[in-house]
Amino acid sequence: MAQPLQAVPTEATRSAPAARPAIPGRALARLPRLAGLITQGQAIRIVAFGSSSTEGSGASSPSTTYPAQLQRDLAARLGAMGSVHSSVTVLNRGKGGDDSEAMARRLERDVLADKPDLVIWQTGSNDPMSGVSVERFAELTRAGILAMRATGADVVLMDQQWCKKLSTTDGAEAYGAALHAIATELNVPVIRRNAMMRAWAAQGLLSPTQMIGPDGLHMTDAGYDRLARAATAQLLANAGLPQDASTQN
Repeated sequence: MAQPLQAVPTEATRSAPAARPAIPGRALARLPRLAGLITQGQAIRIVAFGSSSTEGSGASSPSTTYPAQLQRDLAARLGAMGSVHSSVTVLNRGKGGDDSEAMARRLERDVLADKPDLVIWQTGSNDPMSGVSVERFAELTRAGILAMRATGADVVLMDQQWCKKLSTTDGAEAYGAALHAIATELNVPVIRRNAMMRAWAAQGLLSPTQMIGPDGLHMTDAGYDRLARAATAQLLANAGLPQDASTQN
């Protein structure tokens, strides 16, 4: 599990009082709790909830999983922006093999009990392989989002990875479509991992074999690194903060 990291001020912020990042009002409907904590310089507690690609299957060490890298990236970016009093903790609550039924059973214990400010929920990869129907997946996903939001937490969804295993599983794309439909219905931001991975390959940034390991399903260190940086950029954008080239996909 990743440990809390304190945001470190840059040379520029050491020589001048820290300025609170400006939050455009139009963005507050997306991740209002995160936006408020950043502007107030308060600690941020994130739960990364999901299955094996949240837990870190395919990563060479716990420090190269996407939640661990997200913690480092987000803390560093906030420090560079002058939010010197913000600390970031990302709790890894991924469990390999979990589908939406299994995640629903541990939602209270592994997510709600941690009282997170933000939940990043990676889901929909195992359901087409475990036999959970699309309808049941949609029902559980909708209920989970509402339960998380009822605690005051912001919610972001993460869709399926682009990989050979899912590409050759009949009907797998229907779960991604259901996830996006629910996100639209409930105004939940989505980390569009599938589309991003395709774009990385098309742009020559990473080949499919550099993103996904030999098992055809789980991401590599390089894939998790790009995912964490893309997630950092999206969280800040959804909180109304400016982005720069270093945090883009």
